[in-house]
Amino acid sequence: MANKDLQQQIIEAFNFRHATKRFDASRKIEESDFNTILEAARLSPSSLGLEPWRFLVVQSEDLRNKFHKISGGAKGQLETASHFVLILARKNVTKSSPHVHRILSELKQYDEDSIKSFGEKVEGFQTGFHINDNERTLLDWASKQTYIALGNMMTSAALLGIDSCPMEGFDIDAMERLLDEEGIADSKEFAPSVMVAFGYREKDPKPKVRQAQQDVVEWL
Repeated sequence: MANKDLQQQIIEAFNFRHATKRFDASRKIEESDFNTILEAARLSPSSLGLEPWRFLVVQSEDLRNKFHKISGGAKGQLETASHFVLILARKNVTKSSPHVHRILSELKQYDEDSIKSFGEKVEGFQTGFHINDNERTLLDWASKQTYIALGNMMTSAALLGIDSCPMEGFDIDAMERLLDEEGIADSKEFAPSVMVAFGYREKDPKPKVRQAQQDVVEWL
């Protein structure tokens, strides 16, 4: 059985975490702490281990100002967060995409027969779940994976006593155009998925309110 102190630490971190609208702009996250948060994202699981994401750490004041104009739900966070991250989802991740081939050949170092076999596995899985029906369903699948990394980043931050806030409050088409125009991300390869801000709360939040466990968990 896990150490009870560790169990309590985990629950306390989840009670501590809340969607911080404004941060104390005078406080900055230590480099080692934020690198731990980034590592939690990098090491997150993804469907078939294909890592269909990219994490943009937006520290440039000029770029944050441009984000501000098209992100109605993130204005306070963009103005005050110590660190601000835009997570991108990779488009058209299929057995024949260059990204998948690179993951299999360079990262996992599969031989050609194993690459072919894995490609068939990818196609069978995607077909069975209607993932490869069209470009939209492929992007939706990739975007789901980014939320796994997002959750791990926020949980890691809470364990470190760092606040966070996930956000979808931006004009996705305008953001995609901006990333293209700035030469940051090719819209043929990536789409904006979700944003998340990190820092230290400006003021204490209201107590957390959630449904009781018996109302959301059913044992079968």
